[in-house]
Amino acid sequence: MSAKAISEQTGKEFLYKYICTAAAVQNRFKYATVSANTDWDRLAQEHPWLLTEKLVVKPDQLIKRRGKLGLVGINLDLQGVKDWLKDRLLKETTVGKAKGVLKNFLIEPFVPHKQEEEFYMCVYATREGDHVLFHHEGGVEVGDVDAKALRLMVPVGEKLNEQQVTEQLLTHVSDEKKGVLASFILGLFSLYEDLYFTYLEINPLVVTEDGVYILDMAAKIDATADYICKAKWGDVEFPPPFGREAYPEEAYIADLDAKSGASLKLTILNPKGRIWTMVAGGGASVVYSDTICDCGGVDELANYGEYSGAPSEQQTYDYAKTILSLMTREKHPEGKVLIIGGSIANFTNVAATFKGIVRAIKDYQEPLKEHEVTIFVRRGGPNYQEGLRVMGEVGKTTGIPIHVFGTETHMTAIVGMALGHRPIPHQPPSDAHTANFLLNASSCAKTPAATRTASFSETRVTNESCPAKKCKGLPAEAQASSGCFGAKATTLFSKHTKTIVWGMQTRAVQGMLDFDYVCSRDEPSVGAMVYPFTGDHKQKFYWGHKEILIPVYKNMADAMKKHPEVDVLISFASLRSAFDSTVEAMQFTQIHTIAIIAEGIPEALTRKMIKMADEKGITIIGPATVGGIKPGCFKIGNTGGMLDNILSSKLYRPGSVAYVSRSGGMSNELNNIISRTTDGVYEGVAIGGDRYPGSTFMDHVLRYQDTPDVKMIVVLGEIGGTEEYNICEGIKGGRITKPVVCWCIGTCATMFSSEVQFGHAGACANQASETAMAKNQALRDAGAYVPKSFDELGDVIKTVYSDLVANGTIVPAEEVPPPTVPMDYSWARELGLIRKPASFMTSICDERGQELIYAGMPITEVFKEEMGIGGVLGLLWFQRRLPRYACQFIEMCLMVTADHGPAVSGAHNTIVCARAGKDLISSLTSGLLTIGDRFGGALDAAAKQFSKAFDSGMLPMEFVNKMKKDGKLIMGIGHRVKSINNPDMRVQILKDFVKQHFPSTQLLDYALDVEKITTSKKPNLILNVDGFIGVAFVDLLRTCGGFTRDEADEFVEIGALNGIFVLGRSMGFIGHYLDQKRLKQGLYRHPWDDISYVLPEHMSM
Repeated sequence: MSAKAISEQTGKEFLYKYICTAAAVQNRFKYATVSANTDWDRLAQEHPWLLTEKLVVKPDQLIKRRGKLGLVGINLDLQGVKDWLKDRLLKETTVGKAKGVLKNFLIEPFVPHKQEEEFYMCVYATREGDHVLFHHEGGVEVGDVDAKALRLMVPVGEKLNEQQVTEQLLTHVSDEKKGVLASFILGLFSLYEDLYFTYLEINPLVVTEDGVYILDMAAKIDATADYICKAKWGDVEFPPPFGREAYPEEAYIADLDAKSGASLKLTILNPKGRIWTMVAGGGASVVYSDTICDCGGVDELANYGEYSGAPSEQQTYDYAKTILSLMTREKHPEGKVLIIGGSIANFTNVAATFKGIVRAIKDYQEPLKEHEVTIFVRRGGPNYQEGLRVMGEVGKTTGIPIHVFGTETHMTAIVGMALGHRPIPHQPPSDAHTANFLLNASSCAKTPAATRTASFSETRVTNESCPAKKCKGLPAEAQASSGCFGAKATTLFSKHTKTIVWGMQTRAVQGMLDFDYVCSRDEPSVGAMVYPFTGDHKQKFYWGHKEILIPVYKNMADAMKKHPEVDVLISFASLRSAFDSTVEAMQFTQIHTIAIIAEGIPEALTRKMIKMADEKGITIIGPATVGGIKPGCFKIGNTGGMLDNILSSKLYRPGSVAYVSRSGGMSNELNNIISRTTDGVYEGVAIGGDRYPGSTFMDHVLRYQDTPDVKMIVVLGEIGGTEEYNICEGIKGGRITKPVVCWCIGTCATMFSSEVQFGHAGACANQASETAMAKNQALRDAGAYVPKSFDELGDVIKTVYSDLVANGTIVPAEEVPPPTVPMDYSWARELGLIRKPASFMTSICDERGQELIYAGMPITEVFKEEMGIGGVLGLLWFQRRLPRYACQFIEMCLMVTADHGPAVSGAHNTIVCARAGKDLISSLTSGLLTIGDRFGGALDAAAKQFSKAFDSGMLPMEFVNKMKKDGKLIMGIGHRVKSINNPDMRVQILKDFVKQHFPSTQLLDYALDVEKITTSKKPNLILNVDGFIGVAFVDLLRTCGGFTRDEADEFVEIGALNGIFVLGRSMGFIGHYLDQKRLKQGLYRHPWDDISYVLPEHMSM
């Protein structure tokens, strides 16, 4: 959600810190907070004024009318405050329908004043601007301020001035206080704008000779503006509404949500309830809650929440296990039900998200059975058939009763089944598999000619040729909200519409092209893409069977200039850049429609976009939307889901029914309902879930009214706002004459004891008229067709449609099969329709999940166990968790092989390369290329030679003699500098460790016996560090208990031991590279006097 209530303390802190006014604001930062854990002595030390002043104490828990409820202690000393709190702190209190415990209190100085010094003021946001209310009488008995207060509206983009305040708000204020109040109101309004408040109320505001006092304050801020206001806000805590506890699980899900591009929400209503939900989609989550309450389950509804926006398998698992953990803590005598529901997804891979849920069910299978949990599942969308199959299978394997349904079942039918209001079908009918939709029954590879005329044969419509009709029969406010004063087009999309897509959304674009193809369009609807983070290039897509290239531009101006035929922009810009990119797009006169997909754009910025669009006659769809669709013509991004849903809902050709909804997921559900009950959808738009959508219900209802091929209209409204009342007025005034079927979701809100913020930012009733129940009744009274519940929506649509067919208004057209569209390889593989051998196989690392895994061990465990470099190397090289001494030995080997001075060949090459100006990688590679049998690469060779000799039963002397006879060097024996008299301390260190920790050192002992023989002939023929590491490693592999003999020998054979030297010496080579760069050494040239020139005689002459 966007507008979130903050505590009084937070609101006052913002005001005291940032208000800029000539009025003297008193008692700045004079407040202290009290809870059950408060140390009173320390509190008095931190706030000495508590001991010297009279005080006021009150709960700070979003409770309205505290004074009337007796929840304000006035004119008390500190002891009086303590006594007052004894009767209230941690005591349960009822406020309206909500019961809650008083936990947090605010203490402030008591301000003596007269009644006539109290004032009331409030600032709040609406679509058109910000309203400032002022009343010259404030305090507890202020009464109905909406009726009493003077008000002025500051339109979006305009500023408030002192003259306006004085003339329109302060007419009943004495002259001596007008200046102070005007200055304060101007400063407060500026603060309200700068800190992105959406609501700010002060009552009473006290003005005395000393200055201005803020006694009581209530406020909401736009939480989506965090990225703008973080520096001033800091870390804001948003307290839960009074009567609802703040649960750690809610905070956990909120943290997951903040770290995810998906949407994850959880509100715990009744932790002891028997009805739990796990619903996909913001709109769908409200519908399921409504239906549960309609079925009498309001007292047993345990939670509200939603997951949407294509969460990963891991995110869905984390969300699901949180729900399952909560619902299996307390048993219920009737058992429990879990409703895993959702509308038809647009782009979420249902099977992938269900994998996470299935994992969680398997983890909690015993508690679920113990608590007698029955699970009901209904879902549709990409790959939903596989998701439902997997869910059904887990029910069979675990023994948990799981009932699974797809798009053939009405979305909320499972609620009635779960609560015993309707029978559970034994064998639910199932829709065809995704793949079947793509194999056309006509076997026609060629695109058939279009036979329907509603959209297929439209000529291109321009804004000028089809202006919106005048809004007769509507009140002025309805005309303003429906955009009647702009020159917006009635027809937004045709079969010739061309769009620019902002953002590298290749999957969405390919979906649009596939839709275009099955709609028999002559050419793709996407003319170009804009992506500022790459240079201009072309991106490959498919048009039916063939590949095409679509240009991608770095800036929008180039795209617009080169594609003058484009009149629609689809913006996938992030919430941070959506405003700027939309404003830029509106500068181009060719654009008449903009779809903004991003969710979380601050409301103040959205209102500016709306105003600019209205001035320019541009229709905005969104923000926070999936878009819209016009069957047979055009679709926005991911609207309508994947091709199987496009085909099953017959969205490839126009029908007679147009709809408008807020929710993107529910718009797809409407596609399904309308296709099953009528001849199909003519056009559908999801205006978005934000409080201020770019276009309103009325904008689109009027377009549909003025479109001859639309015969009936469906509106899916929701709690919050008053837009649906404009539809009522339009019907009553005769402006809307076509049948309107309407249902507002969110009817459950009035049944909850505390306020619940639903998934959409705008789904919150601020007054009785904004409730879903009130709006449904008003629509019913106005003459719209309103079902009793969402469950009956499809039946009402079918009834109205049948009547229109019966009276000849609608003449259903003959069905024409769409052309076949090939399935993408990646999606076919995802569905399990094809198989292909993998190009690579790996068994050491998996980065696909939420957490990196080394040889089966999560990276968090690697650090928790403090495995170190040696342990990681054991996992990645040997696929084993090696003993501690083995890990230490590996690390010691890396340390002793790290460097051996600049004179050795590898270091020399690295230095020469570095001094030639080469980069780190080139210089390091140059050094590594010298490693071989003669330099550093003797580990493997030594291990092989000594192992072969030892295993064959040769005596050390026999081994030495054989190697001499064969004319071969013994690898790992000999050193240029070190000798028996000048031992290599690296070898000595390793030897001491190995002898102390290894279970057995048979091969090492054998090598040391060989060393005795070789050094007796020449003192420098010692077992060098390469040889020592080689033979000791063989002992390690053979005796640590982690490997079979064959596995140990295989690691030696494939060259694993040389890796120790390569890895260790790389550290030294990098050190030499950095050293040369730091010393700023120039190009190296070898001196002549160090080169012996040996040329043939005739050449030297």
